[in-house]
Amino acid sequence: MTRRMRGLAAVAAAGLTTLTVAAAQGPSPAAPKVVTVDKVRDTLYVLKGGGGNTALFLTAKGAVLVDTKLPGWGQPLLDAVRTVTDKPVTMVINTHTHYDHTNGQVEFPASVEVVAHENTKRFMAEANPVYALQSGPQPNIFKEHGGRGMPSRTFRDTLTLNSGADRIDLHYFGRAHTGGDTYVVFPALGIMHVGDTFPTRDLPIMDKNNGGSGVAFAETLAKAAAVSGVTTIINGHNATTMTPADVKTYSEYIRDFVTAVQTAKHGGKTVEDVVASWTTPAKYAGYNAPQPARVKADAEVIWGETK
Repeated sequence: MTRRMRGLAAVAAAGLTTLTVAAAQGPSPAAPKVVTVDKVRDTLYVLKGGGGNTALFLTAKGAVLVDTKLPGWGQPLLDAVRTVTDKPVTMVINTHTHYDHTNGQVEFPASVEVVAHENTKRFMAEANPVYALQSGPQPNIFKEHGGRGMPSRTFRDTLTLNSGADRIDLHYFGRAHTGGDTYVVFPALGIMHVGDTFPTRDLPIMDKNNGGSGVAFAETLAKAAAVSGVTTIINGHNATTMTPADVKTYSEYIRDFVTAVQTAKHGGKTVEDVVASWTTPAKYAGYNAPQPARVKADAEVIWGETK
């Protein structure tokens, strides 16, 4: 397991109602795979640990999951679902292509419908390395499992699933973290899952290998922040939910970073100069100080997009 994967598996969960599910898969010196379950509404939960935050939405026909965590976490995730409901998982929605949000679903029954943006399906099939995080050819877990877990339904701009209290709206607002980021809205609950377009209060990964963009990132987020009727945000990795106002602030934070990088380039400076000089502006209280490697990688992406 890579350092990134170990770090993602250790994401802590803090929330309203917490249940702990430990699912060890046979004797192993590794730590048990633990999924925590936070109740957000009577029909919606956030399942944490083992990668990105998974949303669990209970509908009349079955359980819907948004994202499915790291490889090897599919069964622990299903075990966690069973602590909440006896309903079968009938659908998975992927917010984007990255392995810590999609790879668990290869362990799901073949009957589960997988929905994603059309670009996300393509990137899942290509198994491109995450920019500045992985190098060289990547194993394609979906190919290794005979196509199990690949999206069977895609959309381009918007897609509405179900109706009434079970309605789910999917939106694509443009390039950001990847080229297929999907915003998942539960209108009856006023909740939106934004995936890793807003992972935590830190610089995001701008994965140009999978269609991501630095220059377009802030505008894409601003569109998401303006979705009407939303009051609660589920982030890609944050331990607690946030608000649309937080999304708007995050878009401004990224816009400020992009402006700083572009100003440096136009002023004859280098990416290394940006790494040496960038500090999180004081107005973004509570934001993390990004690692130099992340500043460098994001600056490189923006640099390449800036004429």
